[in-house]
Amino acid sequence: MRRRSLIALVAAATAAWPLHGRAQRPPMARIGALHIGNADAEAFRRELRDGLRELGHTEGQNIAFEFRSADGKLERLPELAAELVKLKVDVIVALYTPCAVAAKQATTEIPIVVVAGDPLETGLVASLARPGNNITGLSLMAGPLHGKCVELFRDMLPNVRTVAALGNETDPVFGKIFAEQMQLAGRATGIAITPVLNIHDAEEAGAAFAAMVTVRADAVVIQGSLSTKRVAELALEHRLAAASVPRSFANAGGLMSYGWDEPTSLRRSALFVHKILLGGNPAEMPIEQPIKFELAINLKTAKAIGVSIPPLFLSRADTIIE
Repeated sequence: MRRRSLIALVAAATAAWPLHGRAQRPPMARIGALHIGNADAEAFRRELRDGLRELGHTEGQNIAFEFRSADGKLERLPELAAELVKLKVDVIVALYTPCAVAAKQATTEIPIVVVAGDPLETGLVASLARPGNNITGLSLMAGPLHGKCVELFRDMLPNVRTVAALGNETDPVFGKIFAEQMQLAGRATGIAITPVLNIHDAEEAGAAFAAMVTVRADAVVIQGSLSTKRVAELALEHRLAAASVPRSFANAGGLMSYGWDEPTSLRRSALFVHKILLGGNPAEMPIEQPIKFELAINLKTAKAIGVSIPPLFLSRADTIIE
């Protein structure tokens, strides 16, 4: 009896050991990441991954990513957000307002970290100090920054009289703020904001740029969610000075960008994810705003379109792309 009892005890302990071992392994957190697929998609993926790695999360060991790109087609975002919800990811990171809106509509339970133009003005959160519900993250203050691009064109191009506005028809939530800020900047600088054009995607951008050239617009400010490489190429083809807020637009060939410190802001999203994985409540995590803004100028593009940038203005640039 004693021998049988000992054998049974050893067998029970042996059977239990693998289960105990598995229980001690860190759980695999799944991070859903939703983006439009424009010029800064690569930077978004890189900074989110690197930021979480620096915070102790190793991909394939205790964390896994589910990236979803709309490839520039914003109408796909609700479907992609629903797909992440169905996968039961632990957190969703949404880059820009259209992705944030899609994620908010898809779930009220999964925590959402937004990196968006203006979460308060667009109704994503109740307040910056206490966002409420399941959303927190970063405000990029993108509305006023689009207007700032008009002021910068005034300083860069002494003879500027008209600046076109290219808005995103499929991003109406932020598009309204974009249009308002452009008109405010126009009145403040004495520059006519015309034509004001809205397109659905980059495929319609060619006709929009042709219209700008026809009415002899001196420059164009492009809504951030349209800051694709193709749009930058079209501006170059039409020899039109173009600006947007994301730094990636200047990197992709746009003449100028003025906005938040892109790598830092994108990487900060990883800190929100980290806090949530540790049990933090997004409703009580204040929305952060950028404290550093950068002016980037693409000198190669300036030469290609025949724009001579005054040395004094050039000295204001944080980054010069040659």
